[in-house]
Amino acid sequence: MKDVLRQADIPGGQVLQLLHGDLTEQRVDAIVNAANAYLQHGGGVAGAISRRGGPAIQAESDLWVRQYGPLTHDRPAVTSGGDLPCKYVIHAVGPVYGEGGEDEKLAAVVAGALHQADQLGLTSIALPAISTGIFGFPRPRAARVILSTISLYFDEMPSTSLRLVRLVLIDRPTLEAFTQAWDSHYPPAGPDESTEKPYDHFDRQS
Repeated sequence: MKDVLRQADIPGGQVLQLLHGDLTEQRVDAIVNAANAYLQHGGGVAGAISRRGGPAIQAESDLWVRQYGPLTHDRPAVTSGGDLPCKYVIHAVGPVYGEGGEDEKLAAVVAGALHQADQLGLTSIALPAISTGIFGFPRPRAARVILSTISLYFDEMPSTSLRLVRLVLIDRPTLEAFTQAWDSHYPPAGPDESTEKPYDHFDRQS
């Protein structure tokens, strides 16, 4: 896939990818929505998912909140994908930067989304840069937490049904932050491994 900027093959057989693209176009079993606690999908990633997925996603979200109450960081919600190419949307509410304990909360959000996908028996999932938008989480810090949490999940859950996890990012500052964190977490194994930088990718598109 031409928009994959980084890929890591995990010892357990899973694949982790860093991808430049549109989350709503991912043909995976589930995508993760960076939601608010009441699942009102007005703007940002949530708004894009709701617009592309059609009214079913908001209707199912409203029903979820009526049945189970507001989301917490470690307890995501699940709806269908509506008109999206994915089967499910896993709605996860990230921490607002400055409220305290942000790293632990963000880690709980990511682990909770992966665990939910595992409970559904899914094999592929795509995530955005949770909490780095209006919630204000610094991108480099979020990148380190998210990558570390995914790696730890694979270590602790070797029998997970998940085989493919994608981090799907669309803007240049977020791509740069995640690529730098990636190269620290997964150092290139040798001269043949890609060292493409996100701004190289944008320059070729311009």
